Amino acid sequence: MKIDLNADVAEGCGQDDKLLTIVSSANVCCGLHAGSYDEMLATLQLAKANNVRVGAHPGLNDRENFGRTNQSLNEASYRALLSYQLGATKALCDLVGVPLEYVKPHGALYNQAAVDEALSDILVSEIKRFDPNLKVMGLSGGHLVKSAKNHGLVSISEVFADRNYEEDGSLVSRSKDNALITDTNEAINHVLQMITEGTVTSVSGKKIPVEAQSICLHGDGEHAILFAQEIKKQLEIKGIKISAQ
Repeated sequence: MKIDLNADVAEGCGQDDKLLTIVSSANVCCGLHAGSYDEMLATLQLAKANNVRVGAHPGLNDRENFGRTNQSLNEASYRALLSYQLGATKALCDLVGVPLEYVKPHGALYNQAAVDEALSDILVSEIKRFDPNLKVMGLSGGHLVKSAKNHGLVSISEVFADRNYEEDGSLVSRSKDNALITDTNEAINHVLQMITEGTVTSVSGKKIPVEAQSICLHGDGEHAILFAQEIKKQLEIKGIKISAQ
């Protein structure tokens, strides 16, 4: 049994060098919601050195709020937003000599696409236009994953080690006190349940189904390194290999 472990990187949080020795996939910030071309370049070089799979992590043009505030754009703007960031990331991947293998939207764009079928179709169709070989990573059970399948792209269903879930399968809003899991043992049990049982216990106590193909760790999290180390250790003890899907 194997599972992908991914992290959001190149966001200027100062932990990428350690994270990229632990995870199997790197969601590389594309320079709009955070980061810079220098950070993208350095992160891609680290990913290459550590044989880590590279994905683009495009977000909203919202540095002030780290790309975590919802926006409503027209279709042309969404396509331009995505194409601009994918093009920049692909160019730097080519410069470093690493393949760009998947796309995972960031923050509010990710969460909006998970619940908005029309938006997910716009994003996936633009990814397909840019490169039909790119995989799409999205929230397990969300519209982005469903849209990828409908458009004939390979999807990667993602779950979160450090986030709590609502009954409908969405992530608890960061505006709520119980959005984040900060206890390492709780995070490990949370992850093991999702992998081994295919369920997650929502904040209401109800178990809901999830498909765990990749586990996300937020690179800006206070406990990101500790979580990554301990989760990898416990998974390997259980005979579960960390590997890109």
